[in-house]
Amino acid sequence: MQMYHEYFSYRKSKEFMIKMKRKTKRYLILLGLAAAVIILAVLIVRGVRSVLRQDVDTSAGVEYIRQEEAGNASEIENKISLLEQQESSGDGEDDTRSLKEKFSGAVVIGDSVTQGFSEFDILNTSSVVAKIGVHLYETDELLARAEDLSPRTIFLALGRNDLAATEGDADEFISQYTDLLDQITKDLPDANIFVNSIFPVQDSALEDDPYLEYISDYNKALKELCDSRSIGFIDNTDLVEDQYYEEDGQHFKADFYPIWAEHMAEVAAL
Repeated sequence: MQMYHEYFSYRKSKEFMIKMKRKTKRYLILLGLAAAVIILAVLIVRGVRSVLRQDVDTSAGVEYIRQEEAGNASEIENKISLLEQQESSGDGEDDTRSLKEKFSGAVVIGDSVTQGFSEFDILNTSSVVAKIGVHLYETDELLARAEDLSPRTIFLALGRNDLAATEGDADEFISQYTDLLDQITKDLPDANIFVNSIFPVQDSALEDDPYLEYISDYNKALKELCDSRSIGFIDNTDLVEDQYYEEDGQHFKADFYPIWAEHMAEVAAL
């Protein structure tokens, strides 16, 4: 009788262990399935977000960061954060910030064309450092003003006045632009630099200044300089249309400046 009870207890214990193993196995299977469902849902959401995300050309900014392998780690993190800002703003929701808000912490350095940003109240005066007729070799005053503002991002919009000053010599132009970039890097080492191409002009402007015919050659040389230094180059060649020009064929009307500003903001991921 005692042996029967012992045998019965052993069977009960064994059956209990089998049931527990089965329950544990079912639990692990359900847990694995739940995890798979969660992962699949995350992938679907990310896929949908990537489809909804606006197609913005940030190739200049991406290339600018990719080639900064020898740079300071903190500088690289700052540049990556610029792209992350655009990632966060491209999640399917419209960016409702004003241009003045987007350019807070940024400065556009340029000539009389650049002055339009402040004259037409497109950007805050603290985001515009410009001088009529300025040449590349006389930008010390502009750089000093920019340094006082401590911008995170600098947009250069210079060079149109230098076509005549360098008499069509693109090599001399690039030499002067290189000196300017060296000075900015020295004075504002943590700033992200983007270089605007020289805007095309209308035929009427060529009659007054034939050196403007070299704009495309200078832009090509300027892009090569930017590529060699891992600096973002903003191509404005096709941005402006005839209706945006003033009568002189070189300067722009007020309604062009938001278009230009948005273009810079998109490339630089502001």
